[in-house]
Amino acid sequence: MAESYRIIKSPTEGFYKEKGSKFLAFAYQVNSLDEVKEKLEVLKKEYYDARHHCYAHLINDGHQQLIRANDDGEPNHSAGDPILGQIRSFELVNTLVVVVRYFGGTKLGVSGLVHAYKTAAEEALRMAEIEVIEIKQAFKVEYGYEKTSDVMRIVNDFGVEITSQEFLEICTLFGRIEPELFEALKDKLALAEVIVRKL
Repeated sequence: MAESYRIIKSPTEGFYKEKGSKFLAFAYQVNSLDEVKEKLEVLKKEYYDARHHCYAHLINDGHQQLIRANDDGEPNHSAGDPILGQIRSFELVNTLVVVVRYFGGTKLGVSGLVHAYKTAAEEALRMAEIEVIEIKQAFKVEYGYEKTSDVMRIVNDFGVEITSQEFLEICTLFGRIEPELFEALKDKLALAEVIVRKL
C-alpha cells in the first residue's frame, strides 16, 4: 500500500455558540507559513471587532512538519491545542483552522473553552471534502533507442505512471511509482542495462 496524505479540497466554515459567545471556524488548505499569515491577516481585517483569533496549522512541506497552535490571549492550551487536535483527528496535513471568538459576556472556564474551540473546528472540518493524495517516487530512465520495447514492457509491468518521454538517440523517460516498488523496478531495468535515477 502506497503512503498517502489527506488534505481538504476547498475552504469551509463552522459555527458554535455557547452562553452568548460565538465561535466562527474557518478551515483552509495551506502549503506554507506565508499562506498562513495571509489567511490570518484577511480574517483579522474582516473580523477586526472579535476578541480572539485562535488558530492551529499542520503543514508538511516534504522536509519537515510545521506545527503551531496559538491561543491568541485565551488561557494556555484552551484554544490552539483543541483546534490542532481536530486537524490531527481528521488525519489532515497542509491545513489551517482559525476560530474567531466573539465574547458573549459570560466566562466559559477552561474546560468550556476547550469544548467550544474543539467543536467549532470540528464543524468546519466535517464540512470539508477531503482528498487523499498518494505519495509516489519520481524517477528518470535513460536508455539507447534500441532498448525502447524492453523498457516499455518493464515499465508497463510495474504500472508506472509516465509523466514525459523523449525518443532520441539516448531516450529519456520520466515516471512515478509507489516507493516500495522502486528498487524492484530498478533491478529489472538494470538487467536490461538501463540507467535509473531517483528524482
